[in-house]
Amino acid sequence: MSVYVDDPIWNRWGRKWCHLLADDIDELHRFARELGLHRSSYQGPPKTTKPHYDLTAVERERALRYGAIRTDRTGIIVVLRQLQAQLKRAA
Repeated sequence: MSVYVDDPIWNRWGRKWCHLLADDIDELHRFARELGLHRSSYQGPPKTTKPHYDLTAVERERALRYGAIRTDRTGIIVVLRQLQAQLKRAA
């Protein structure tokens, strides 16, 4: 299974942010835990239909060192659609 990060292009609170996603929800949480992210920072159902973690540019660099795959917005959308389908099947 793979974990992905897109480019840090979103400005908020004076920082650049990006998204962390994975092929599988359990893998997403495991990887986030290894990065030191708190589960409370997970953004997914029921808050949003797009399961992900937001990362700062610094956290993104650490994720890449841990093995996350760099992808563009198109790649992130593909992964998001796969995750959303997975969640629908599980429901």
